[in-house]
Amino acid sequence: MWIAITAGAVVAVVVIAVVSALTGGQVTSTTTPNSKLVGEHVGYFDLSGLNGGHVAAPWKEHHASVLIFFASWCGPCQGEMPKVAAYVRMHNPSPVEVVGIDANDERTAAQKFVKKDGVTFPVGFDAEGDVTSGVFGFGQLPETVFVNAKGVVTQVYFGAIPRAQLAAGITALAA
Repeated sequence: MWIAITAGAVVAVVVIAVVSALTGGQVTSTTTPNSKLVGEHVGYFDLSGLNGGHVAAPWKEHHASVLIFFASWCGPCQGEMPKVAAYVRMHNPSPVEVVGIDANDERTAAQKFVKKDGVTFPVGFDAEGDVTSGVFGFGQLPETVFVNAKGVVTQVYFGAIPRAQLAAGITALAA
C-alpha cells in the first residue's frame, strides 16, 4: 500500500512540475491578448467616487489609464491591492492615470479596504457591478485593464496583477 501512495505522490509532483514549467509558473492569472476587449473601444463611465465626487473614464479626457477592478471581499484583491497602491505611491505613473473600480461591494467595507491599503488613486464605486459586468463583461475579480488615450483596450490581465506586469503595462501606455 505504501508503494502505491508513494508512486501516486511522485506522479502528482511530476504533473505539477510539468504544468508549472509549461505555463511559466502562471496557472490561473494571465495577460490575455485574445480577450474580446483587446483592440476594442470601451464606453465611458461615470461612477460616484468611493470617498465623494465622481470618477469618470480617463480616456474621455484623452488620458491613457489603468483600471484596477476589485472588491473588499475578494481574497486575491486583498493580496493585490497593497502592492498596487504601494507601486502607484512610489512611482509617478503620469501621464497614465490609475483608477480603481470597487465592484459589488458595500461602501463602508470598500472605504475601510482602500484606507487600510493606502490607496491614493481615485476609486469609483460600482455597487451593482454595472460597469464591471456591463461595460467590461467581468464576472470575477480582480481584473486589470490597460486603456489608451483613445479609449481602446490594449491589454487585459485576469487575476491579481504582479508588480512587474503593472509596471510594463504603464510603461507601454506612456510610450
